[in-house]
Amino acid sequence: MAGMSDLEAALHTARAAILADLSARDAADAAVVSLVEDAVTHRRWWLEQWPQGTEYVLGLVAQDVQDALLEQYGRWPICLDCQAADGDLHALSVEPELGPDPHWVCGKRGVVVAPVGSLAA
Repeated sequence: MAGMSDLEAALHTARAAILADLSARDAADAAVVSLVEDAVTHRRWWLEQWPQGTEYVLGLVAQDVQDALLEQYGRWPICLDCQAADGDLHALSVEPELGPDPHWVCGKRGVVVAPVGSLAA
């Protein structure tokens, strides 16, 4: 069973990874950072209920932030390869939806773009 320190470490890692991806794409303004904090707070509660879920937290926080951004700002992160190739503005998705080692994936081309936390600018 995961201890509280494992829980906090998983949340801290998820927060740092999402902030890195947001910063890489120039999207980490104060309002967006507050969406990340909200997602982390929500997942802290979730992890307290299900401590075995620590390996899933990164992908879940990424999806939570992506959903919050869609509601308030629009799609994020945009697939830069497709945008450059033909102007198609679609968001990358997180895969697996519930699993360890989540990645950003271009659903249009079916390719892994980067691990969550490692998006390039």
